[in-house]
Amino acid sequence: MKTFLKGLGLLILVLIIGVLFWFHSNLKDRNPGYKADLKILNNKPSALKAGFAAFPITPEVPDRWVDKNKDAEYHPEDGDTFTDGNGNGVFDGVWIAGFGNSRAANGIHDDVWARTMVVDDGKTRLAIVVLDAIGFMNDDIIDIRKQIPAEAGVTYTIVSSTHTHESADLLGLWGDSHFKSGINKKYMAYVKDQVVKSVLSAVKNIRPASLEISEDLTGASNLLIDTRKPEVFDSGLRLIKAIDKENGATLGSLVAWADHPETLWSDNLLISSDFPHYVREGVEKGVFKGDSLAKKGIGGIAVYINGAVGGLMTTHPRLAIKDPFTGKEFKEPTFEKTEAQGKQLALLALNAMEKPAEKIDTAAISLIVKTLYLPIDNKMFELGTALGILDRGTTGWMRVRSEISVFKIGPLSFATIPGEVYPEIINGGIEAPEGQDYKISPVEVPCVREMMQGKYKFIFGLANDEIGYIVPKSQWDEKAPFTYKKDGAPYGEGNSMGPETGPELHKNLKEILTELNQR
Repeated sequence: MKTFLKGLGLLILVLIIGVLFWFHSNLKDRNPGYKADLKILNNKPSALKAGFAAFPITPEVPDRWVDKNKDAEYHPEDGDTFTDGNGNGVFDGVWIAGFGNSRAANGIHDDVWARTMVVDDGKTRLAIVVLDAIGFMNDDIIDIRKQIPAEAGVTYTIVSSTHTHESADLLGLWGDSHFKSGINKKYMAYVKDQVVKSVLSAVKNIRPASLEISEDLTGASNLLIDTRKPEVFDSGLRLIKAIDKENGATLGSLVAWADHPETLWSDNLLISSDFPHYVREGVEKGVFKGDSLAKKGIGGIAVYINGAVGGLMTTHPRLAIKDPFTGKEFKEPTFEKTEAQGKQLALLALNAMEKPAEKIDTAAISLIVKTLYLPIDNKMFELGTALGILDRGTTGWMRVRSEISVFKIGPLSFATIPGEVYPEIINGGIEAPEGQDYKISPVEVPCVREMMQGKYKFIFGLANDEIGYIVPKSQWDEKAPFTYKKDGAPYGEGNSMGPETGPELHKNLKEILTELNQR
């Protein structure tokens, strides 16, 4: 008996050591010593250059399946069956990110992309990459930067995500169960490789360029709702069109707008970039009424980038979207509704670009990048990190590396935010409602756009990281009584790193914007 107990104790000890080693492996810093910090303050305008590229990151979906009970989740115990497309005898699920677990792709509707815009003033070269993905972790972005050869001359690479809820999981949260990562490592490596190719191709395509700046700050406000009070939006369209100075051809364009690309909602099982697909297609190739071209496109490569989508900004199933030509309303989540939304946005963009507010031939690029170390104050995020489901390392006990940046290109001002920031923090309107958990006045003031100089102010959300929702601390609400006399806690806090994230980001943005503005 003593021998048995001694053996059992030894086995338990080995298991404990194994689990601790596994946790340590999941929590270790993937990039020890790495800092993204940069400071380039330039007052000497120079001729600009720009280049664009687009590389697909569409996953292979080898197997198809039958959803027996129509719940949009693959569960063999419910009678769901699959066709073994590659003949390996197992179901190779491509797990769609967003909404719930077990949402296995059943095909591809449209390609998803890594699209890049490069801007160069002769001293600083910026690469702005946007992925059709729900998000991309800072560790993975660092991996990409390390793969870009020095001879490409890229000073700083920004990798943002459109946040489409219809793409393959690149964060790990949406596998076939809560305790299994949804990331396919082979696919992740492919995405990183395509991003590098996109950057290098955009650099190769670089040409002397003029930038035409356009805005429509009101026309798209009917295409989304805010599902949480206070109702504050970031619904303005901000546009950059790059034109080859030597031949007048359109090199590409940047379309910035803020809305969750989840118009297709939770029952869709086809890989898609959601409404950004139709926006980009319309801007590039034109907007069609049936088979007839109704509005000519500008050509080039269109890059769609998201903004302040927290709150949350969404084209909810309860919001009807009209076809811009027939007036037919679409309420239920369908590709027809998504197309109607994308066409409306493309038309607004094209109309605005016909009358640009300003044209820039020369400009100086100034840039400040700051590395942040943010605490994880969310039990589910802590567990997911320890288990390796959230596939990112830590730089101390439950602290993660992230980053922010601000930059100027002449009259253009930009701020990159590493998650889904609430528009109140960006545009103002933070409240301190009765029922808030901390009994404080608004902390994140003044708002970010108020602190930004320049005539045209761009916010890039989900840039260089995806840390979740960035909630104003005075609106934080996990405990009863709930704000705005709600019966339960609002959505957002459960997918946030914690109540200090908003104040910490705002404080650091204020610091580097002040420095940028004083150059």
